[in-house]
Amino acid sequence: MNLFVSLRYLVALDDHRHFGRAALACHVTQPALSNAIRALEEHFGSAIVKRGRTFAGFTTEGERILSSARSMLHEHELLEQDLKSQADSPVGHLVIGAVPTAMPIVARFGAMLQDRHPGIRPTLRSMSSIELETGLESLALDMGLGYTERIDENRSALRLIPQYTEHYYLLSRAPEPSAGSAMTIGPPISWQEAAELPLCLLSAEMHNRTLMDRAFLSACQRVVEPVIETNSSLTLALAVRAGRVASVMPGALVGAMQGYGDLVARPLQSPQVGVPIAFMVHDGNRPSRTLEAALAFAADPLWAEQLALHAGSLGMNQGEP
Repeated sequence: MNLFVSLRYLVALDDHRHFGRAALACHVTQPALSNAIRALEEHFGSAIVKRGRTFAGFTTEGERILSSARSMLHEHELLEQDLKSQADSPVGHLVIGAVPTAMPIVARFGAMLQDRHPGIRPTLRSMSSIELETGLESLALDMGLGYTERIDENRSALRLIPQYTEHYYLLSRAPEPSAGSAMTIGPPISWQEAAELPLCLLSAEMHNRTLMDRAFLSACQRVVEPVIETNSSLTLALAVRAGRVASVMPGALVGAMQGYGDLVARPLQSPQVGVPIAFMVHDGNRPSRTLEAALAFAADPLWAEQLALHAGSLGMNQGEP
């Protein structure tokens, strides 16, 4: 049994929560992955997986082995990066998670980081806030981009690197779409007015939806029921373009769709809502060479310029008090 390979299979099973999907991610057959897990159980003399017709989670002993597996693989990755990297040329894998509304920003960050350091291989994952925080704490992620208001800095093991403030827009179809032109930035609209429209919003498990519900409740003292719900930020835009619904979206997402002349974005006000977004890293572990490079780039003036251009205050000064 190759211990490190088997431990990687175990971690993949935790990441995907499904034997078949974990096997696909590891580029092996499902029987091969299952046999490796059984070999681990024989090696440690303990059941690791709760077995049934489908994956049912890990035993208590399995959770302990999984935690140690992540730590061992993390240390192995650190050692490989130290041996392969030079002072200004980091080499290795970097896993970055982001909440769906921040994916346009993390995509830009990953691409620019890889361009600066060709030896870095970023993996970018769209995740709910809970998945992101859990991934950072379990070492499944190297860094994350998400909502700072969820993190208690006095009690959390996560360190925050502030990035930008998320502002919100009502996105709808233009009354007279013009093919080939840019999206229109329309006059501001109140949250109360937006509440009267058929809306497509992110689903309840997403923290962004909590923010939307809070703003609507403040504006019109009632819960707003969307006509479409989704956990995909791309679906929000596609639903607006295809139907009669409108959506509430942050400026980073709106900015990524400025080339669509059939859409209009209107800044939302009354109340004014601005939500801080930050990179997050686990503060209790030695950073890898690739993470060190990513953190340095996150503080670089060139990246600050990109945030100013793309992070989402487009049109916020038009018609605003």
